[in-house]
Amino acid sequence: MWWAQLLNNVVALLGNGGGAATAYESIATYTVGAGGVSNVTFSSIPSTYKHLQIRGIMRTNNASSDDQMLIRLNSDGAGNYSYHWVYGDGSSASTYSGTSTGSPWIAESGASGGASNTYSALVIDILDYADTNKYKTIRSLSGVDNNGSGKVALSSASWRSTSATNSVFLERVYGSSISQYSSFALYGIKG
Repeated sequence: MWWAQLLNNVVALLGNGGGAATAYESIATYTVGAGGVSNVTFSSIPSTYKHLQIRGIMRTNNASSDDQMLIRLNSDGAGNYSYHWVYGDGSSASTYSGTSTGSPWIAESGASGGASNTYSALVIDILDYADTNKYKTIRSLSGVDNNGSGKVALSSASWRSTSATNSVFLERVYGSSISQYSSFALYGIKG
């Protein structure tokens, strides 16, 4: 997929002084088919990597110009997350935060109310995902361009659990479905 290669190149340039692309191994990919889906889940994730990374393009059927995405690890929907969210739209900046939430906001998404066929780009890191001695940290960079307007968002979250992460659940906030052609790739990052 052309977009996965493009994101690979961007991540390699940004990480560790241009880090080696071979440090990332593809685990799974998911492309949304006709009719859309309510969520995307990566399951049975092996514990053989240091970190996880999800790269993707996304759009929802929300009637607004944009939407957001939620994340859950190991299907944990209890109030075990905290998050911080900062975004800018070119003229102003806003922040959000949440504590003891079951679904932290993690990425900005394109939506059907925005420019036609516009998808957001996102990169989500799940650090030390298999370490059973610490809580998990999630961070992301995402954004959407609506042909002259849009948003860029930075987010971080903490999952207050020492369980090894074996599944990642992604869901839209407002729209009823993630749109066709949205695509996600899960990578393992070697330690």
